[in-house]
Amino acid sequence: MKDEKNPAQELKEKLFAQPKHAALRMSDEEIASAFEWCEGYKSFLDENRTEREITAFSQKLAESRGFEKFDSSKKYSAGDKVWFNVKEKAIILAVFGTRPLSDGVKIAAAHIDSPRLDVKPNPLYEDCEIALLKTHYYGGIKKYQWPTVPLSLHGVIVKADGEKLTVSIGDRDGEPQFVITDLLPHLDSTMGERKASQVIKGEELNILVGSLPFRSDEGSDLVKLNIMKLLNEKYGITESDFLSAELELVPAARVSDIGFDRSLIGGYGHDDRVCAYPALMAALDCPTPSYTTVTVLTDKEEIGSVGATGMQARYFENAMAELIALTTPAYSELTLRRALRACRMLSCDVSAGFDPLYASAFEKKNAALMGHGVCYNKFTGSRGKSGSNDANAEYMAQLRATLEKHEVAFQTA
Repeated sequence: MKDEKNPAQELKEKLFAQPKHAALRMSDEEIASAFEWCEGYKSFLDENRTEREITAFSQKLAESRGFEKFDSSKKYSAGDKVWFNVKEKAIILAVFGTRPLSDGVKIAAAHIDSPRLDVKPNPLYEDCEIALLKTHYYGGIKKYQWPTVPLSLHGVIVKADGEKLTVSIGDRDGEPQFVITDLLPHLDSTMGERKASQVIKGEELNILVGSLPFRSDEGSDLVKLNIMKLLNEKYGITESDFLSAELELVPAARVSDIGFDRSLIGGYGHDDRVCAYPALMAALDCPTPSYTTVTVLTDKEEIGSVGATGMQARYFENAMAELIALTTPAYSELTLRRALRACRMLSCDVSAGFDPLYASAFEKKNAALMGHGVCYNKFTGSRGKSGSNDANAEYMAQLRATLEKHEVAFQTA
């Protein structure tokens, strides 16, 4: 007899959502291609640890792919590609489309800053013949995770005469690394009584940078003096130059594959470079579009998108104003506002994948599942949707239709 499905089973297949791991929908060739593409992402993580490094990398790569610095004296046409550099810590890439900008643009935005330790303006001190740097943690870190982890130092030092020095120490073979010390297990009984949020306090996140004294003299602060001697020999700086420096400490570990099947990537900065890298690659590969495309790689999201390089600043609107001024007969504030109103945007950031070890932190039916495709959050916020940006149903329907048309694996959370 011919196998027949019972009516309930047929209705379930017709009416119920059918979540499925993306790998079960892909061919062997597609899976191999995905793994190959991720090799570029792994290199991106390894080679770019800070927002400055990502901005410089993105600009250089964009220029190699036909982008040029925006020039308000030029006229642009469909297919032209420009970049705006925002104080070396954020970048905008635009590809002009065939439709006027007053019809709106298609925007993808992701942040390129990550939680880290920032070096304070007067950081270097010596205590009991150990030299340390004082830091201020940046973003939402779990402070207890940072002691004993090898760290690398990145950033810039700008001297009073304007000379800018790039610093990158601890990522390459043979370079020294840095560390925050921790107590031995049999000495930390008092520390063990602290609450988890206070096991390591922010004031204890100081970096060990040396322990050898300057040997040609006697007196105090000889270890600090030896460190400054080494820095002066390498960079030509004095202690006062820390005042005009931006130095960041990040985990030094190289990116690695995770699991026997190598299905996951372990590395610093997934939040939010896992979105920034695809957004960058999409911008570089974009053919002449109908609507102008704008890719924003922004700074300061981890601390509220504040400051001159965060999205609460006006640089995105300023860039839009510049683009409109070159493509409309008569620029006006109203033209800009109408264009912004017509825009469509994806604000790209990470979602937490369901972890069975911490199931109570999730609402399973509405949590993202590993491997089930790109995740879209219709709304965010906490408690009564406090601080939420809630996408309307019409926009979600447009996204859904596009993704389903092109057979893209996706989910919501």
